[in-house]
Amino acid sequence: MNRETHTIDVSKRSLGRVATEITTLLMGKQRADYRPHDDKGDFVVVKNISNLVLTGDKKKKKIYYRHSGYPGGLKEIPYEKFAKRSQAIALKKAVYGMLPKNKLRKARIKRLKVE
Repeated sequence: MNRETHTIDVSKRSLGRVATEITTLLMGKQRADYRPHDDKGDFVVVKNISNLVLTGDKKKKKIYYRHSGYPGGLKEIPYEKFAKRSQAIALKKAVYGMLPKNKLRKARIKRLKVE
């Protein structure tokens, strides 16, 4: 199978809309021979991640959660703080959440490169 490489420029584009486009390419849904159980997706390279846009008040109101596993261990991080560390992680997290929850998920997310 021949995998193509798609380059996406995300400057002045919304996080969610870019994530859905990337998810479609990683899954291979644009191909005529798409089957959900086959991993025929392409490679995706994302450029200009620093110019990614969130609409509305999401920069202040969007919150990422993680849990330590202990009682009272829920941590909240607002997008502003999270994006200061790395917007690439925020994009990967959005794409990862949109991919189907099956055994192909890890292999598909590995084909996403953020520059």
